[in-house]
Order: sequence, then C-alpha cells, then structure tokens
Amino acid sequence: MSTEPGPPTDRVQVRRLPKRASYDPAVLHGILDEALVCHVGFDLEGQPYVIPTIYARVGDTLYVHGSAASRMLRTLREGVPVCVTVTLVDGLVLARSAFHHSMNYRSAVVLGRAVEVSDPREKEAALRAIVEHVVPGRAAEVRAPNPKEMAATLVLRLPLEEASAKIRSGGPLDDEEDYGIRCWAGQIPLRTVPQAPIADGRVPDGVAPSGAVLGYRRPGW
Repeated sequence: MSTEPGPPTDRVQVRRLPKRASYDPAVLHGILDEALVCHVGFDLEGQPYVIPTIYARVGDTLYVHGSAASRMLRTLREGVPVCVTVTLVDGLVLARSAFHHSMNYRSAVVLGRAVEVSDPREKEAALRAIVEHVVPGRAAEVRAPNPKEMAATLVLRLPLEEASAKIRSGGPLDDEEDYGIRCWAGQIPLRTVPQAPIADGRVPDGVAPSGAVLGYRRPGW
C-alpha cells in the first residue's frame, strides 16, 4: 500500500488507526475497480438513507445509474451532499481474545455532490462503463441501450476529489499476556469465487458462453 502524507480534505482524513489510511489515488482506484456494489448515503427530507447500487469508475469520476423515477437519483441530482462507500472483505482475523477479533478489509469513502449527466455521448459511455465494470468485455457482446431505455435511465457523475481508503491486513494483534493461551489464532482468508455459468432457458442451441463469461474475474484477482 502506498500512503501519501496528507488527505485531500479534512473531511476524509482517517482519524481512527490513521496508519491504515491511504490517500494514494492508485489504491483508491484499485478498491473501486474490484468491488461490485457501493452504498450511497444521503439525506432526504430530514431522514438518512443508505442505498446499495452498481457503479463504475472512469478516471477520476464515479458514475451511478438507475431508473429516471428513482427517488435517490432524483434527490442526488439536486446537489445534496452524498457519501459513497465501498468495502472489500479479505479475511477473518481470529485472535486469542474476543476483543481483538477483526477482519482484513479494503474500504473507500467518497464525499461530494453528484451532477446529472446530460450529454448523450457521456451518458452512453457511462452506461457502457457500468456494464464493463460488472463483466469486462460484455458491452461488446450485447445490444446497446435504445433511445427509450436511455430516456428511462438517469446517470449521475461524482468526482473523486474528496476520498480516502482504509486497509487492514495481517494477523491478530493480541495483548502480550494472551499469547500464552492455548487457543488457535490466525486468519481465514476470504475471496469471491465465480461458479459455473447457468444459461437462460431461451438461449438458442449452439450458443456458448463467451470468454468474458467463462473467464470471469474481478480486477485484482
């Protein structure tokens, strides 16, 4: 992990266990590119909401999309403050005491205000990027959105100007006096493993899964 000395803003500075923080864009981008789902936090009429959704990163921009009727997206496009979080769980950390049990993880937090994507070319590129984020190589295999579908879809852009990452790795950190306890301690690594593809019931005979399907993997695997 590459750690730079200072965060972009005070709002995203990691204060709890700051040694685990990273403000390196490459680290942040790697986490965002590997994860599949982000959680979007915002305030609606005085009530807090956190909604999971699919996204994609293109350069220093995060795109989210959904139905044009989505209450979340219609609220965010008005410029309300938004917090986007992503978490990858890499393993369970089992210590000799209950207190020191933990998880190995990589997480990212992005703050800002989202803007609606109105340019048709950027909107189409963003939707393509979201498909590619989920399954690299898939966008070239399927029909692109038609005008009706484009009109029914809302796309928002969030700059990665206020963001930070936090990472934990390694084994348990027990109290010195607990190392004499006869109890196994260590890590249980975790990872997402794709299973064999299952064809839709209406796939024509002789149409096999593409390499994008058969060789599916996330960035960083």
